[in-house]
Amino acid sequence: MGKIEARLAELGIVLPDAPIIKANPALVPGVAVGNLFFCQGALGHHNGEFPYLGKVGDKVSVDEAYQSARLCAINHLAQAKAVLGDLDRIVRVVQLLIYVNGAPGFERAPYVSNGASDLFVEVLGAERAAMARASLSVPDLIYTAPVETICTFEIQP
Repeated sequence: MGKIEARLAELGIVLPDAPIIKANPALVPGVAVGNLFFCQGALGHHNGEFPYLGKVGDKVSVDEAYQSARLCAINHLAQAKAVLGDLDRIVRVVQLLIYVNGAPGFERAPYVSNGASDLFVEVLGAERAAMARASLSVPDLIYTAPVETICTFEIQP
C-alpha cells in the first residue's frame, strides 16, 4: 500500500470503483499525457448512489453540497487509481474546476467548492493540494447533481 492509500485508510476513506460511462465506451475515467493526468468530470456519488440531488440553496444545503463536492474529489482519486494504478504517482493537484448547480441568486459556490479542496488537503497535504481553482454557479447539471468537478493532477510519468 502506497502513502496516499495509507492516508486514505487513516482517514477512513474507501475509494469507490472509478465511474464508467456505459453509454459511450470512448469516455474513460481519465487520460495521462506526459506529466499530467486529466480526470473526467466527477459527480458527488459513491458507486452510483447519490446522497444529495437538487439545486444548492433550494433542495440541497451548502453543507450537503460541500459533502457532495468532497465525494467528487474522492471520485477523482478513484479515477486516478483506475488509470494510473498507483496513487503515489500523483505529484500535486494542478487545477480544480467546480460547477455548482445553484438556485437562482445562489452566490456561495466557493463554500461548496471547499469540500473538494479540503479533501485534497487532508489526503495530499497543503503543499501538494495548492491548486488553481474556479468555482462556478451554473443553472443545471446532469441528474440534478448539486456539484460536478473536473481535476487535473501533475503525475510522475
